[in-house]
Amino acid sequence: MKWRFFLFVVLALWSSLACAAPRVGSHPGYTRVVFDLPGMQPIRVQSKKVTLPYLTLRLNTLLRAERGSFQVPGVVAYATAGSAVNVTFAPGYGNPQIQIVPRQGNLPQRLVIDVSKVAVPKPAPKPVVKAAPKPKPAPKPKPTPRPRVVIDPGHGGIDPGMVSKHLREKDVTLAVGLRVSELLRGKGVDVVMTRTSDRSLSDNKRADLDARSNLARAGTVSAYISIHVNAGSPGSRGVETYYFGQPLSSDKRALAIQENGAGSIGQELTRTAAGTAQNLLGDILSQAKVSFSRDLASKVQASLLQQTGAPNRGVHTNTFYVIRNPNTAAILTEIGFGDSDQEGPLLANKAYQERVARGIAKAILAFLHLK
Repeated sequence: MKWRFFLFVVLALWSSLACAAPRVGSHPGYTRVVFDLPGMQPIRVQSKKVTLPYLTLRLNTLLRAERGSFQVPGVVAYATAGSAVNVTFAPGYGNPQIQIVPRQGNLPQRLVIDVSKVAVPKPAPKPVVKAAPKPKPAPKPKPTPRPRVVIDPGHGGIDPGMVSKHLREKDVTLAVGLRVSELLRGKGVDVVMTRTSDRSLSDNKRADLDARSNLARAGTVSAYISIHVNAGSPGSRGVETYYFGQPLSSDKRALAIQENGAGSIGQELTRTAAGTAQNLLGDILSQAKVSFSRDLASKVQASLLQQTGAPNRGVHTNTFYVIRNPNTAAILTEIGFGDSDQEGPLLANKAYQERVARGIAKAILAFLHLK
């Protein structure tokens, strides 16, 4: 009996020290690391020491010994033991901003560490030895890393998207997406296209959408834009833009099912995405992504209205599967109604497609703070 009691005590102590592996996400200008903290009592940071490339924190609680590595810019490794939390920065990163987020409902206390780039001092020049040295040419400035975005022309291959007497969705989204890519590259933006021809990434709809969205899961991507053509009841017109979240009406859920593949697969992927949307509410990293996505969606919507003069159907949340997975700002824009006798012929027109592409490109450049 004594050994059973001893095992129970050890297991209880081990559980009280539990600290799950941290979550990490890369955002424009900084990288965020989030540790879930054990226990019910309020936790404080008792001491902080920064000796680049290391950060050491002492908490007023004990943590289980853990260590691991990261694959995002800014941080490369972490370790916890006793009351200490250690984070190793990538070269050129530091400036840690630290906060303890208190418990919220079922969410535990969290240690949040934001890491950004630091200015690297130039070494002192070497003393001049020769009496009359030849002037050295000024060092060439290092090129600034180019921002990267992913452009996703919706549908393609065996999936035509919406089809009307005026157009096929997959043709219009590809033409607009390729033109957006040209305009952005002309401004120095690195563009990744999910497709550049009439093809899908997989005959399986879930695999196709996963492959598209996974192109934006790398920490170097600043934005993900999925381009689509709408369909609706007779007389429906206008532009609407979405970022990820729960739909606020049944007609928006029906649109999500249609864009997620329609039929049973569309319903299945919409349910999966809806579960992710529900979990966004309590996650700090996801909330940051939502904030950036809302800003991008608003800029794209406003720019499209300015360029096309189309009716404004607003910015909304919805459970589109293709914008569920990216770790960066991600939106889906419906550039008009292909089954409309007014907008369908316009969307099939090259001159109008140019206006749509310019509207999207200008909004992305504004989001990236580029002229």
